[in-house]
Amino acid sequence: MSNVNKVVLAYSGGLDTSVILKWLEDTYNCEVVTFTADIGQGEEVEPAREKAKAMGVKEIYIEDLREEFARDYVFPMFRANTIYEGEYLLGTSIARPLIAKRLVEIANETGADAIAHGATGKGNDQVRFELGAYALKPDVKVIAPWREWDLLSREKLMAYAKQHDIPVDFAKAGKKSPYSMDANSLHISYEGGILEDPWAEPEEDMWRWTVSPEQAPDTPTYIELTYQKGDVVAIDGKKVTPGQVMEQLNKIGGDNGIGRADIVENRYVGMKSRGAYETPGGTILLKAHRAIESLTLDREVAHLKDELMPRYAELIYNGYWWSPEREMLQEMIDASQQTVNGKVRLKLYKGNVIVVGRQSDSDSLFDESIATFEDDAGAYDQKDAEGFIKLNALRLRIAARRRR
Repeated sequence: MSNVNKVVLAYSGGLDTSVILKWLEDTYNCEVVTFTADIGQGEEVEPAREKAKAMGVKEIYIEDLREEFARDYVFPMFRANTIYEGEYLLGTSIARPLIAKRLVEIANETGADAIAHGATGKGNDQVRFELGAYALKPDVKVIAPWREWDLLSREKLMAYAKQHDIPVDFAKAGKKSPYSMDANSLHISYEGGILEDPWAEPEEDMWRWTVSPEQAPDTPTYIELTYQKGDVVAIDGKKVTPGQVMEQLNKIGGDNGIGRADIVENRYVGMKSRGAYETPGGTILLKAHRAIESLTLDREVAHLKDELMPRYAELIYNGYWWSPEREMLQEMIDASQQTVNGKVRLKLYKGNVIVVGRQSDSDSLFDESIATFEDDAGAYDQKDAEGFIKLNALRLRIAARRRR
């Protein structure tokens, strides 16, 4: 352990990472650099600076990564209409490669020998952080305290904090939510507590971002999203940055009871896990993006994207954002988005996202003169369908004759 002189720690300032900070110093006799990221979790990150200073940390990184997170991670993922196991919009998964990247970059900047994270040995995040780190810095040393120490309960963590005079608000710590929560500008997740029973309904006061559909307004909310190359660039005609898209759609969606999910998912480490999620903005983005693609994408391109999406989603869920196969898929996905331009009009009502209009002046493949049920003035010769059907039925007819 003596070969570790400096470690970059992903640090929130809470009980767990504060204990980890002190534990790293004592166990590895090393200097600790803290890194705290604002990725839209909705909580102040600056208090982490004062906590780190109080513990004697000399190099402290506090960074606002909200725009980078939305632009370079969330938006590329939604160009693929990504959803894991039919329900999960990958809110936690997609944040991990950005954090891993910055941990490695800060390690390079500060000359650190290792990085450290607070993910447990049971979950997916340890895999995501470490696969990302190894892809970007193959010889990096990763320290995962939860796989090394014996502080495997909240009571032991609090006792350790008291023993070592770690600055923690013990009164607040004693009133901690029964749920393990993770938040960023795409979602907030809940695990633990009564959610460990898959039959138990989540308590209403658990939800932070959304009103219940029953309590949502009785009048629908209409919004219009403008797309350029598969990304939202304006809301109701006003230009917005990727970070602003997430912020505004989360607020609008949450107010209308949109984005709640209750899922039992298959973790990469092998176990099933039950979690609840709020993803109001992401739920709106998924519905709207599919709507604009329905108008502007070639049929076979759209179908191929749908076939590849589960593989793409699995790569993100399992931590392979920086893998060559994910990057290859991204190149293909992004190429498909060159014609995904136009507007989508949505009605938000009591938990529902309803597409009520889509339009593209430049790239629509919808030809009303052909699609009409009225007289098409010869634009489509219906007699052509007979030969088309017979050709496609040829193999079926041959097989049927042999079965006689």
